Amino acid sequence: MAGNGEFSFGSNGNAANGGGVENGNGGLPKIQTHKNGVCHDGTAPTVKAQTIDELHSMQKKRSNPTTPSKGAEGAFALSEEDRQKQQLQSISASLASLTRETGPKVVKGEPQIKGSSTDAQKVHHHAPNFNNSDSALKFTHVLYNLSPPELYEQAIKYENGSFLSSSGALATLSGAKTGRSPRDKRVVKDETTEDELWWGKGSPNIEMDGHTFMLNRERAVDYLNSLDKVFVNDQFLNWDPEHRIKVRIVSARAYHSLFMHNMCIRPTPEELEDFGTPDFTIYNAGKFPCNRYTHYMTSSTSIDIHLARKEMVILGTQYAGEMKKGLFSLMHYLMPKRQILSLHSGCNMGKEGDVALFFGLSGTGKTTLSTDHNRLLIGDDEHCWSDNGVSNIEGGCYAKCIDLSREKEPDIWNAIKFGTVVENVVFDEYTREIDYTDKSVTENTRAAYPIEYIPNAKIPCVGPHPKNVILLACDAFGVLPPVSKLNLAQTMYHFISGYTALVAGTEEGVKEPRATFSACFGAAFIMMHPTRYAAMLAEKMQKHGATGWLVNTGWSGGSYGSGNRIKLPYTRKIIDAIHSGSFLNASFSKTEVFGLEIPNEIEGIPAEILEPKNSWKDKEAYNETLLKLGGLFKKNFEVFASYKIGKDNKLTEEILAAGPIF
Repeated sequence: MAGNGEFSFGSNGNAANGGGVENGNGGLPKIQTHKNGVCHDGTAPTVKAQTIDELHSMQKKRSNPTTPSKGAEGAFALSEEDRQKQQLQSISASLASLTRETGPKVVKGEPQIKGSSTDAQKVHHHAPNFNNSDSALKFTHVLYNLSPPELYEQAIKYENGSFLSSSGALATLSGAKTGRSPRDKRVVKDETTEDELWWGKGSPNIEMDGHTFMLNRERAVDYLNSLDKVFVNDQFLNWDPEHRIKVRIVSARAYHSLFMHNMCIRPTPEELEDFGTPDFTIYNAGKFPCNRYTHYMTSSTSIDIHLARKEMVILGTQYAGEMKKGLFSLMHYLMPKRQILSLHSGCNMGKEGDVALFFGLSGTGKTTLSTDHNRLLIGDDEHCWSDNGVSNIEGGCYAKCIDLSREKEPDIWNAIKFGTVVENVVFDEYTREIDYTDKSVTENTRAAYPIEYIPNAKIPCVGPHPKNVILLACDAFGVLPPVSKLNLAQTMYHFISGYTALVAGTEEGVKEPRATFSACFGAAFIMMHPTRYAAMLAEKMQKHGATGWLVNTGWSGGSYGSGNRIKLPYTRKIIDAIHSGSFLNASFSKTEVFGLEIPNEIEGIPAEILEPKNSWKDKEAYNETLLKLGGLFKKNFEVFASYKIGKDNKLTEEILAAGPIF
């Protein structure tokens, strides 16, 4: 071997100076091996690496937090350096603190990457500014719009409780909180929101003042600034490009970043290039608690929304659903101000372009019935209805996983793969196979995945104006008919009521149903009075010729314990008939008390179950139960009865008249 540590084959194929075949078209390429251990092909450009580590670093192409320029043809096209500088300035402004005039000195990339400390050393050449905290002298590494593989690496390497499951999904833990904390949610009450939002009895909006919000914001921002790195997502809400909202999510966990990557609409490189300043920013410092002695705080958890500042702060809970639902609350405020109706519903579309909305609380079958292989899925949970039609707010689905099986929910089962986040599930330590029946951590196990993981998803997630509005109720009292046709006033009444019935726990061997009401089928997320959303729903239904339906997926022939659950094939036949429009030509009869119109016959469904009274053996018990449920509806509606729409209060009176009469 040559003394300089290099070894090469000569043209003759022998070592060093031997003879052989020339390196021409028919010959072998010259191979050189250098002492640094990097081997390269002599016929190709030399690899610009001197060590194996450098070669590996070249293999990992730089993440694309910004995007390439659209082209240099424009006289004012930004250079890549200027574009990165603008983006960092925008993120720095988002992380601005009250203790500093500007935000932190942010840099991109991993803290361990060499070469990122050059500017950091320059800081120490300046005289210290005693008005600033020590965090003003540090760098916060911004991991911006990372890809799912990069986020996997971050989560598995640095976050306790994050693992790769056998399906390829990222299994992670949300900490002590495994569900939302509605009692800890606060909304700033100021001169504007005092009149616009729904406050008081029955409202989900618990007030706080602007000063307290700023205290919590400062606590969250200072915590994020104290970290070596933060994750930043710039994404969209609403698939309707005319009414799209730009959101920025700043979080401490890779799990949260991947969750929002899945749940929000993912920008294209071109859209990200022109993203600019966000319309709304979330500061998720969930690992860090709020100060429970601060005014308006009742625990170490606080989820705060400031609509005027266009900001949301999360402290003391790492449950990712708080971000999703916080943005939904934002849309419930912004969209109605644009005369767009925000809806907590599923939505699908038939091959002929007929769109149906599905409203329903947990256990009513909303997900099951809106998932139909013969129809396209527009979305599973959050939508807008504008003059352009209906559009999904989100870019993903957030499915319950408890007792999930391939047979019952094949689409959800198959969607749990690489890129999906599964929360709080239990899995085998060796095989990493998830046990969906295990409730050890929580019953609220969840999976968050991009909507395109569903085979029949409609991309983009938009559709024409709905033809049918289906309100689902699991009536465990057994007195509501399997299907009823609603007029506009009845649709508003039952939409505001948001009824279903849960089965209470066993007490001395007796199980009794318990009525549950959630205004607009999502009371925890609405911002304005329910009647305002109901009036917009009725207006759009009337304008576009949509029909309202009340579908009972609960009991027939008696209450829970004596009757039977309505068979799912029957309910599917009812939904199919609604989609096909066959009910529009059917004959109807009116029920007592609730005054609901029910079809006299449906092909394939026993006639006796269509009128609930006929399916009950004990008619007296039926009448008592019917009056009991009617009374529960009336009592629940008392909180809405005093709200007036318009000068003459006519609409409110019409809605009240559409309720049970006895």
